[in-house]
Amino acid sequence: MYLWRRVTLLALAGALGLALAGCAGDVGPTAAELKARWEAQNVFPAEYKRDLLAFMRTYLNDPSRIRGASASKPELKSVGQGERFVVCVRYRERKDGGALGSPRDGAATFVSAKLDRFFDAALEVKALCTDAVFEPFPEMEKITR
Repeated sequence: MYLWRRVTLLALAGALGLALAGCAGDVGPTAAELKARWEAQNVFPAEYKRDLLAFMRTYLNDPSRIRGASASKPELKSVGQGERFVVCVRYRERKDGGALGSPRDGAATFVSAKLDRFFDAALEVKALCTDAVFEPFPEMEKITR
């Protein structure tokens, strides 16, 4: 009986050791696989204006007050771990008295051709949009609530 318990305990210990050894290997993607996944998501956002309009409709307090809107075309720029398509946006809001406020800038990043993040902090936008070439974006001036 004693021998039987000892054999059983040794067998269980061996099985546990094998199970733990299986967990000791590398689990998850390699750095190269992660980079490939990141870059595979860099799909040109053909509908970037539509996505920007939908976002700005919810982002702005009163989108009907927008004037002088312009945007850059999507460009691959360094963001986070690698590159993403970035669109820079500039606009002014009409104040209650009718005067135009200061220009406001923003930057939108796109993942898999869809708007992913919108940056409005001055330092982040400046880093992403210093060399942006803006074109008129009259569609943004026609947004309603």
